[in-house]
Amino acid sequence: MAALAGWENFYVIVGASAGALIGLQFVVITLIARRRIVAGQAHAGTAFATPTIVHFGGVLLLSGIVSAPWQHIGGAALLWGLLGLSGMLYEIIVTRHMRTQSIYKPQFEDWLFHVLLPFATYAVLAGSATYELYSSAPNAVFAVGAAALSLLIIGIHNAWDTTTYHIYLNDDDQSRTNRDAD
Repeated sequence: MAALAGWENFYVIVGASAGALIGLQFVVITLIARRRIVAGQAHAGTAFATPTIVHFGGVLLLSGIVSAPWQHIGGAALLWGLLGLSGMLYEIIVTRHMRTQSIYKPQFEDWLFHVLLPFATYAVLAGSATYELYSSAPNAVFAVGAAALSLLIIGIHNAWDTTTYHIYLNDDDQSRTNRDAD
């Protein structure tokens, strides 16, 4: 199909990256699972860690949708539009989780990367489907590519942020333990 021709390498790279990063997130979660559990930690995980996996999964799903051998782009556009709408709804849930968790007070950067940017990206994805379905515009696939890359970068940022938070939290706990032992 002409509209998606030439995008194969892009989606192989982006989709493979998302899949690999999902695997790395599982490794990180496994490594920090041995740490002392703090009350409210699981609820904070649903606010901060789970959305990262969802974004990486969305990129992987989007790569699969766009790479499938469609006869017409309408089916792909419908699916990426549903992914965009689902992502927007999910971001409303993430917002609620971020507000109700009590272990960490989100800063502006947290709201930006965990709610605002993902919501906008999913909205672009939903909007590009509408644009493609009703105007058959070839530029809609560029918006889909931008959304895939944006979700990947947002996920990388959030994964790094979460990992460094746990490292510094662990350092703080270790420092307190060492002080208490002296």
